[in-house]
Amino acid sequence: MRTAIVWFRRDLRVHDHPALTAAHRAAERVVPVFVLDPRLLDAGRFPSANRAWFLLASLRELRAALRERGGELYVRAGRPEAVLPRLARELEAEAVYFASDVSPFAMARDRRVEAALDAVEVRRQPGNFVADVGAPRTKDGRTFTVFSPFWRAWEKLPRRDVHAAPRRLSVPPDLEPGEIPDGPRPESPEAFAPGEAAARERLRRWLEIGIERYGDRHDLVAGGTSELSPYLHFGCVSAREVEQRARTRGGKGSGAFVRQLAWRDFYAHVLLHHPGNARSAFKAQFDALEWADDPSGFEAWREGRTGFPVVDAGMRQLARSGWMHNRARLIVASFLTKDLHIDYRLGEAHFMRLLLCGDEAQNNGNWQWITSVGVDPAPYFRRLYNPMAQQARHDPDGTYVRRWCPELAGVPRPRLATPWTMSEAEQKAAGCVIGRDYPAPIVDHKRERERAIERYRAVTG
Repeated sequence: MRTAIVWFRRDLRVHDHPALTAAHRAAERVVPVFVLDPRLLDAGRFPSANRAWFLLASLRELRAALRERGGELYVRAGRPEAVLPRLARELEAEAVYFASDVSPFAMARDRRVEAALDAVEVRRQPGNFVADVGAPRTKDGRTFTVFSPFWRAWEKLPRRDVHAAPRRLSVPPDLEPGEIPDGPRPESPEAFAPGEAAARERLRRWLEIGIERYGDRHDLVAGGTSELSPYLHFGCVSAREVEQRARTRGGKGSGAFVRQLAWRDFYAHVLLHHPGNARSAFKAQFDALEWADDPSGFEAWREGRTGFPVVDAGMRQLARSGWMHNRARLIVASFLTKDLHIDYRLGEAHFMRLLLCGDEAQNNGNWQWITSVGVDPAPYFRRLYNPMAQQARHDPDGTYVRRWCPELAGVPRPRLATPWTMSEAEQKAAGCVIGRDYPAPIVDHKRERERAIERYRAVTG
């Protein structure tokens, strides 16, 4: 009886799972496996209690979904290059199926696994992205480092079919399933519900009542986005299915939303072909930028007490929910790197600690973009965000700031972006005394903007 192993990684679902579908079609017995590599849970470069909790809870749901279909999720602890060959020998498996990935860690791990499997056939499948992110090339054969031409090429790439979940699976009768550990509690108390069922329900609601206005609302920090990013990161829903259903839904909002899925593929394409970006600036001259050593400023930023309401609201949203609106991410990142002059890699690591969607390609790409050291061709002075102007533009009625900074609830809307400009009488009337109820600004944005220009100019000439 032909046996195939399906190695689950960042694809924790049964719907539209190319590796599971391919193995199910090729073999009589399918053995779904998840390897609890200790680097995934409590070690590695970016440990995260939030993501460890989300992962383990999603694994429990995945196991239940596989059992409903007569299958099982077999869980083994250890390094996959040791676990998978041993399991393949035990089962006399003919093939191992898994979805390709792009991070330097994943690429190195997968090479080791493939070498260790030796005589066992390895079948890499798509599944983590809308299209094949390794395929796009410029006319002269180079990889892309600018989004707009990548987008045009990406639109023309072939798309794979979207697969239904398998109805029935057959597994070995006496193979021990293994335990899914309890793991840590999430650091963020309002973290999103994990798993495929939550992902599919969120997608359903988004397509029904959210996507139509996406083009007009996606930059409003109080709402307007799908909030699917944690589920896309862990593969609780497939990016390809999301794209297909969005295109089927149609309309202006759908087109704008699909473009954001292309950004996700773009940053995966960039990291795949430029793995050095994981630790260094894409534009090498910016590795010479002089960064400030400012522990107190960094702590104020992390805790959401900089005195700039939209910055503090974003950081508090991240701490509470393990997620932050993308526009807010750009605002807080610009503030850290260009108002506080603190190394973007410290901000990148803090995001990776808390973000449920802490994807290395996306996180690194966005941090390098806003810091003006990455693949984006815009000059650095185009990325010097004024937090007051950003708040006025992207939280015009103050809903977002008042939700996450409740001490500002009584501040009149015209003063909400600059509460420190209120008179003593206005502060008392608003129930918000600056320096007591809410911090005074820790920097002067205008002065720090000028300092940032000097710093960048020093390395660009």
